[in-house]
Amino acid sequence: MTEAPSYGFDTLQIHAGARPDPATGARQTPIYQTTSYVFRDADHAAALFNLQEVGYIYSRLTNPTVAVLQERLATLEGGVGAVCCSSGHAAQIMALFPLMAPGCNVVASTRLYGGTVTQFSQTIKRFGWSAKFVDTDDLDAVRDAIDENTRAVFCESIANPGGYVTDIRAIADVADAAGLPLIVDNTTATPYLCNPIAQGATLVVHSTTKYLTGNGTVTGGVVIDSGNFDWSASDKFPSLSAPEPAYHGLKFHETFGSLAFTFHGIAIGLRDLGMTMNPQAAHYTLMGIETLSLRMQRHCENAMKVASWLEQDARVDYVTYAGLPSSPYYERAQACYPKGTSGLFTFAVKGGYDACIKLVDALEIFSHVANLGDTRSLIIHSASTTHRQLTPEQQEAAGAGPNVVRISIGIEDADDLIADLDQALSKACG
Repeated sequence: MTEAPSYGFDTLQIHAGARPDPATGARQTPIYQTTSYVFRDADHAAALFNLQEVGYIYSRLTNPTVAVLQERLATLEGGVGAVCCSSGHAAQIMALFPLMAPGCNVVASTRLYGGTVTQFSQTIKRFGWSAKFVDTDDLDAVRDAIDENTRAVFCESIANPGGYVTDIRAIADVADAAGLPLIVDNTTATPYLCNPIAQGATLVVHSTTKYLTGNGTVTGGVVIDSGNFDWSASDKFPSLSAPEPAYHGLKFHETFGSLAFTFHGIAIGLRDLGMTMNPQAAHYTLMGIETLSLRMQRHCENAMKVASWLEQDARVDYVTYAGLPSSPYYERAQACYPKGTSGLFTFAVKGGYDACIKLVDALEIFSHVANLGDTRSLIIHSASTTHRQLTPEQQEAAGAGPNVVRISIGIEDADDLIADLDQALSKACG
């Protein structure tokens, strides 16, 4: 299928990147379960290894099934290219890898998934990198945190776990003024609800494990490149602008232009880090994306109904869903996320930590798992699980205090979900 700007999201989520298999005519994208590919001849092999020709060498680098997913996601996000990898955490490292060097830092939002906070505050130190965490609602704080060693700004479009919505355009303007790329994790919103690139983001990352796949079967991640950043405008990004010794002095930005980041992600990132997505995972995710818009509509409708009910319940202190008129982010959400604010939010239970534990154990439809974005409704007590490595102050900043549970609303009957929460709250707060 030939993509064109006139095609709508619902069409592109099914057709972008996919064509009938030329060998068999198979309509669904085949799973190319192979490690390697036969070269036409010695010159063809040399051209591929020299990056003079695009093709398939080895499935750590490129695979036809994964390539379809990369093209589809780049199309849906409005980017020029994408690199799929083994998980959302892998995608974050892949996004930072071409930008950072020992002594460099990333300015990151305080409202991030707990695992991301740990990765940025602890793990990346082993590369000699560091992170500065700031409240991205405070644009002056973002500006003040940027210094001569900053190489990127990082935020989530709709933050996990609290469902807070980010003014991407405002942060993009700050990053642009500093000559830095903005990286936006769009996992919770998905490209159906939010297009960070249209709002000024340079790179978009996803845990494809979540809403994109939508069925809780496989892990995966992706980095999508807008193609809009000038990597040669300064000397801050030598991996992309300076000669690359491993490719006889090739300069990625000079050679590949708007696709420089994507080619580097494959030719260097996947080659050396090896955080590859397997073709079966890509296949499951492709099938999930075919119904993305339909699922996200139901996720949003159900979340609004459940959040509204919870907000009126005397056993609940507060609800963080940005779709509620009472939310401090309501006006921003209506302006920036007009189709809805996803199915993820938190609520605080009267009775604190102990009541949260009882609530989780008493639920019957909701599954107690460390995941989100499934067709099934999910719940977790973040302070004792996903955010337990953080300090109490970091937990509160992330919206994961001891009295808070995170719920990911699925696509079941909303009345059934409300009834399940009702009976569990009675047991937790009785």
